[in-house]
Amino acid sequence: MDVTYLSDILKKVSENSMDVDTALESLKHLPYEDIGYANIDQHRNLRTGEAEVIFGQGKTPEQIAGIVSHMMHDNARILVTRASEASYEAVKEVAPEAVYEKLSKIIMVGAMPEPEVEKGTIAVVTAGTSDIPVAEEAALTAEFFGSRVDRIFDVGVAGIHRLLARTEEIRKANCVVAVAGMEGALGSVMAGLVENPVIAVPTSVGYGASFGGVSALLTMLNSCAEGMATVNIDNGFGAGYMANQINHLAVGAGKKEA
Repeated sequence: MDVTYLSDILKKVSENSMDVDTALESLKHLPYEDIGYANIDQHRNLRTGEAEVIFGQGKTPEQIAGIVSHMMHDNARILVTRASEASYEAVKEVAPEAVYEKLSKIIMVGAMPEPEVEKGTIAVVTAGTSDIPVAEEAALTAEFFGSRVDRIFDVGVAGIHRLLARTEEIRKANCVVAVAGMEGALGSVMAGLVENPVIAVPTSVGYGASFGGVSALLTMLNSCAEGMATVNIDNGFGAGYMANQINHLAVGAGKKEA
């Protein structure tokens, strides 16, 4: 239930085109709605400016579709992360316009916003091609919430000349998301090359001694590079959402514009 929806209700009441009882019925699920297996936060948009996001992993397709159905209204925009194709098929039953991005495992309901001309950019950078699924989760999340994203893939430190060739392009971004598995060195190197914040995302990509991303996570947490923060292993969504907030703050403060 977003701000536009609530504004429309209030406007209709003020214009006497909707009676108070009908308005109360429309608002009865605020601030959250208990549907048995989930408590849907219908008030999040008023507090944070963004709708609740559904974490799909561990939920059945029927549960995800049920949650989506209770979040649907005119102009609804819903993001589902870690979703399977089966979940997508179930969501389409209640939201036919839903789009599924197979690589990132993201379901999107509602139109992708067109970033305003003055909005800055986010650079999503990967060490390798194997890191792209996590990077795409970050990139699509940032785009879904209104940021423009430059994707720069496969420029890891094993061939650092590839990264150095793109440095000037990366420096134009208000925030950099550095996605890397193996030893996870990309975040530190990236933070040493750019002036704006770097969000490091360790991935579970790597051979046995990488311990499913723990090696990259520890490298990033123990970095001595300034201006870098680290999210959890494979948490592309968290990085993309934070990068979007940083980008919007930077634009609001009159920093770099695209």
